[in-house]
Amino acid sequence: MAGGRSFPTRVVPPVELPASVSVLARDAAAQLGWKGVVLPEVTMLGRRVCVVAKLRTATHAERIAMGVAPVTDRATVATWTWPEFAPTAPAPAAEIVGVLAVARHWRTGMASAVPFSRYGEAAVVLPTSAVLSRDYLDNCLPRARSYGVGVVTADEDARVDLDIDVRRERILLPEDAVSRWINEMVYEQLLASYDLPVA
Repeated sequence: MAGGRSFPTRVVPPVELPASVSVLARDAAAQLGWKGVVLPEVTMLGRRVCVVAKLRTATHAERIAMGVAPVTDRATVATWTWPEFAPTAPAPAAEIVGVLAVARHWRTGMASAVPFSRYGEAAVVLPTSAVLSRDYLDNCLPRARSYGVGVVTADEDARVDLDIDVRRERILLPEDAVSRWINEMVYEQLLASYDLPVA
């Protein structure tokens, strides 16, 4: 093609996940020892993640009695941390066990998981082929250790293995408007997964 630009073609086929995101997240949660419901992948804070959570049944019952369903409007939830509204804000009804980012490349996985490591345990799930590189060893492992993010690998048969465990002894941020909103989003997902009544 005269005068046109040529673009290089991709020589290496893209890395594919060996199973669905839900299967890999479920198996990774078990490998990490996280007990709870592995919720479907959702976009929160602009990242695609699977949350592992438990319903706080007493708080849920109290919220039903008070007629307070999950509130997913971020601006409304943000007001709950204001001094004048904090005493009347509903209690968090979900206990977030951990957050998983299932990705084809460690950079994508880390970008998705790290923001949630400020509030609790977080891990990435990667295909084994994505971790067999110098880039992974030199760049991913130090970052994962620094942020306390776990790494679980999945081979071509979708068998998962723990590469780096989550660092559990770290200082977490106190509850804030973002963590309350995340909790409400997870609460809504939990109710849908359990098919429980809402207020």
